[in-house]
Amino acid sequence: MTRYLITGARGQLGSDLQRVLEADHVMAVDVADLDITDSAAVQREVGTFVPDVIINAAAYTAVDKAEAEEELAYHVNATGPAVLALAAATVGAKLVHVSTDYVFAGDGSRPYEVDDEPAPRSAYGRTKLAGERAVLELLPHTGYVVRTAWVYGASGHNFVKTMARLSRERETVSVVADQRGTPTWSADLARGLVQLAESDAAAGTYHLTGGGETTWHGFAQAIFAELGADPARVLPIGTSEYPTPAARPAYSVLSDAAWRGAGLTPLADWRDALASAFAQSGDALRA
Repeated sequence: MTRYLITGARGQLGSDLQRVLEADHVMAVDVADLDITDSAAVQREVGTFVPDVIINAAAYTAVDKAEAEEELAYHVNATGPAVLALAAATVGAKLVHVSTDYVFAGDGSRPYEVDDEPAPRSAYGRTKLAGERAVLELLPHTGYVVRTAWVYGASGHNFVKTMARLSRERETVSVVADQRGTPTWSADLARGLVQLAESDAAAGTYHLTGGGETTWHGFAQAIFAELGADPARVLPIGTSEYPTPAARPAYSVLSDAAWRGAGLTPLADWRDALASAFAQSGDALRA
């Protein structure tokens, strides 16, 4: 039986990882249980539990706040993964580290491949890229970086839940229509990460998101449709009309060519996944 250590256990991905792995031997921790930046504590826990696989779903994800708190974001997003990598090395464990589309500039016009040159335009993206590099440098044979994007799920805060709330509170909702990416259901993402961990795929970088692409506006309209609300109530606006402290990628679709090439199962199309998410967790997504 594979022994898993999951960090970020109370987040939307961490929660779904526990559901996927409920039949396996799992140690699930959040920051209150284990500070992944505390080297001594991590070495102690990993040395005691001796996992076969560590999945790092812990991260500083407050994209806009990171512009003013880059040092703190770096501590969690770069130092933490490095600490986990060093601990994984001591027990021979695989480390599957979850990263983001924000490592790219977002000015492309075709899906980003795993070997495209990163060029983050935000503090969040810079710190996540530093974490990626630490994992791959410290664990060249057992380190896996999985970039994903636009994640939503039954637990935590996310875009789907925000749109559900706004559909009740407002007659119309204005959503950015000039940023393209791919929504990813955290339950599907969790299953994909476990498949990777259980496979013989080579160490390195992979992309894993829902299939296809859309805009935030298109995503919001689909959410309204699942809620039984009129999608026409979602109005398109440009990024310039909704300024934020951190720059958002205008185009951040990730190619899953490396994932498919490793013989791994691609995720369902984002629209089909959204329908499945509402069918299985509709009450939680409407909360």
